Amino acid sequence: MVAASGWERPVANVWAIRVVALALAAPFIVGTTGLSTNLDARLLAAHNRERSAAGVPPLQWDDQLAADAAGWAETLVETNQFEHSDDDDDDPQGENLWLGTKAYYPPEAMVGMWIEEKKDFRPGAFPAVSRTGNYEDVGHYTQLMWRDTGSVGCAVRTGEEYDILVCRYRHAGNVEGERVF
Repeated sequence: MVAASGWERPVANVWAIRVVALALAAPFIVGTTGLSTNLDARLLAAHNRERSAAGVPPLQWDDQLAADAAGWAETLVETNQFEHSDDDDDDPQGENLWLGTKAYYPPEAMVGMWIEEKKDFRPGAFPAVSRTGNYEDVGHYTQLMWRDTGSVGCAVRTGEEYDILVCRYRHAGNVEGERVF
């Protein structure tokens, strides 16, 4: 056991008091934030934090992409399916899908699950960008990080037991033969 000098004890006590105060305040802080409060801004910020860390330009929010994402998310909930939409040659968009327990995950955790794919990412030309040899192991991450993508729009819809997040991107990423960033 290490002895503490006189000045260390008050500092430790101050930190203990702060931790207890924060723990007591947490239910009130979370209660005022909520899982879906400022959803659009939080989804955009989660994307842009990761892009910024890699030196990739930030995305802008696009209301039309968000409307498209909402339409597809609603279709997935109504049909009880979980699949990507068909490509639209007139308006090509990238797309990331996420599904999780209803009313459990905040938007940062939803996007965070795509970002976790970074552990298997290796720089290179798509599709040779995965340490596992399977580009699908990093496809959400690479779409989120695609340098030529400038805008995103997302929507969350709730089914009986789950939430679905759909994010749409312009310009679509994961283009064969191109570098991610």
